[in-house]
Amino acid sequence: MVEAKATVQNKTGLHARPATLVVTESKKFKSNIFFKKGEKEVNIKSLLGLLSLAVRQGDEIVIKAEGEDEREAVDALKNLIENLNE
Repeated sequence: MVEAKATVQNKTGLHARPATLVVTESKKFKSNIFFKKGEKEVNIKSLLGLLSLAVRQGDEIVIKAEGEDEREAVDALKNLIENLNE
């Protein structure tokens, strides 16, 4: 399992449109991918799961992945989260 922390920069956090971009990116990978905020952890291949985290600008999340392309998945999603400006 690989994990990394990322801080959300997007002004609207991870709401509808930005969350859809994250889910779409996550589905490119075979690994199981999760975001953790506080005590709550969700599978980010589920849009409703991701939206349930209510991630706002400035929130720090932990990105976790487990599988054959886990490193690539974490790196790609960390980059997306930290550079998303929608």
